[in-house]
Order: sequence, then C-alpha cells, then structure tokens
Amino acid sequence: MKTFARLAPIASLMPLVIWTLPALFVFWALQARAGEADVVGAQAVRDGAGIYRFHVSVAHADSGWDHYADKWDVLAPDGSLLGTRILAHPHEHEQPFTRSLGGVAIPAGVDRVTLRAHDSLHGYGGKEFTVEIKR
Repeated sequence: MKTFARLAPIASLMPLVIWTLPALFVFWALQARAGEADVVGAQAVRDGAGIYRFHVSVAHADSGWDHYADKWDVLAPDGSLLGTRILAHPHEHEQPFTRSLGGVAIPAGVDRVTLRAHDSLHGYGGKEFTVEIKR
C-alpha cells in the first residue's frame, strides 16, 4: 500500500497531462502548417520616369504576432534589393492580402523584377512572383 500512496501525487497530475499534451500538439501543428509566405500576385504601375508602384498579394497562414508575413521585397534580376514593404501587423483574417509600395526606382535596362515575401518565423523561402516592367 505504501507504493500506491507515493504515486498519488503523480496520479493527480494525469488530467493535466491528458489535456496539455494534445493542446501542445495542436499548437505545434498549426505553427508548422503556416509555412512560408508566398507572393501570389503582383502588378507594377509606372508613376514616372523609372519610378514604379507595386501592388503585391501575399498568402500566409498568419497565426498572430509570433508568426506572420512581416514584409515583401522588390528584387532586380541580379538580386539587388530595390524596395521593401514592411507589414506592421498579422493578417490572420485577411488572406491573401494586398499591400502597395510606391516610389521604387527601377534602373534603366531592368525589364523584370521579382517579388518575394518574408515571415517572422521562417524568413524567406516561399513562392516568388516575377513582374515585367513596362517602360
């Protein structure tokens, strides 16, 4: 009987373990499912000589402040950074979402740019989108 008496405190923790482990698993699964941020559409509009405004649509399963799409970039064909749009908050209930960035100077001779998104947990790695630059 003494052995069972020693197990009583451990047995009282079983309901906590039974409810906590599945909850942790669900939380982990949702975080993993969110994956990387994908650029799913983009448009470049000429604002002036060599200056463009970009309208970019991003898809990402934002799950709150710990894991959300936090920016997207405009890249030249050589990989140089032409502009970045910071996304100031999660878009949990707006997917995909579209945001714009103006005043992006596109160097002469560049006929296309690539848009890539970034998320606060995985960084870069999602789908990129290429847009033709019309002069």
